[in-house]
Amino acid sequence: MAETIAFLVERGVPVMGHVGLTPQAINTLGSFRAQGRDEDDWAPIEADARAVADAGAFSVVLEAIAEPLARRITAEVAIPTIGITCDGQILVLEDMLGLSPRVPKFVKRFGDLGPSIELAVKSYAEDVRARHFPSPDHVYPMRKAKD
Repeated sequence: MAETIAFLVERGVPVMGHVGLTPQAINTLGSFRAQGRDEDDWAPIEADARAVADAGAFSVVLEAIAEPLARRITAEVAIPTIGITCDGQILVLEDMLGLSPRVPKFVKRFGDLGPSIELAVKSYAEDVRARHFPSPDHVYPMRKAKD
């Protein structure tokens, strides 16, 4: 992707690179699995990260990369890395808020909002069906006629 990144950057388009587990390549990879868990696999991933940085990307996502490799790439490239144990951390909001039924190992749940949201939606539906919502307090009234 370095050639495409360079093409875009030369035309003023900011690009964030993406290496490691790239969901768009899942058919090539075979499954959603962590990358770089064997040191023998590190070289191409490191080369991709360097190529992205050299092509002018302003940062790079290191997705599902083994922690020692992510730390190493973060130390090697001049641009910020985004991932787990990188310059910036990333989590999917639905996972960290407890809205996803199954989450990856690296996710820390910072809340369990699922039951609260379910209760709120259920209450809303009940009020709508019972015609308690919207009430006159929740609509835009007509203006009073001017004399």
